[in-house]
Amino acid sequence: MRRSRNVAHALVMLWTILFAVSAQAGAAPAYIQHELAEARLAGQGSYRWFGLKLYDAYLWQEPTAVNPASSMDSKFILELVYARHLYGERIASASISEIRKLGFGSPTQHDAWLKLMQSVFPDVRKGTRLSGVYLPNKGLRFYLDGRLLHEIADAEFARAFFSIWLDERTSAARLRSQLLGLQP
Repeated sequence: MRRSRNVAHALVMLWTILFAVSAQAGAAPAYIQHELAEARLAGQGSYRWFGLKLYDAYLWQEPTAVNPASSMDSKFILELVYARHLYGERIASASISEIRKLGFGSPTQHDAWLKLMQSVFPDVRKGTRLSGVYLPNKGLRFYLDGRLLHEIADAEFARAFFSIWLDERTSAARLRSQLLGLQP
């Protein structure tokens, strides 16, 4: 029993190391390669709140894709790797707050979108990967640590959600610039 636990632990450690090495080399994780055949890292950065790092963000897209900030006509993936424990309900509340500030949707949509996010977003801990795949004119898919979590067929919600990071009016302007490859 103990030996099988040690083997399982060693396999998890090996997978983590291989994943870290491939991410540093710019290679997309398998689920991203599945979604974007020729995925390339467009940019990356960290989001901090009052000096505390909440997550690292990575924007993946096809090499020929148009910058998602100027045109949401191409499929892309925004991957967040959390640096600390956060409750899914808090992530949903912060997301809807940003969507409201950006002026997307109506109060009725905000209520529906908040409930939707509260039902979808899990609690996260350090190292958790939560990724969103933007599906132009269709909606989005969420992945949790490389596993499909939920698909939402609501194009307006998808545009509003990804605008949190990509709209020029975002409250995270520095992170937006990093994701779009405009600054290191």
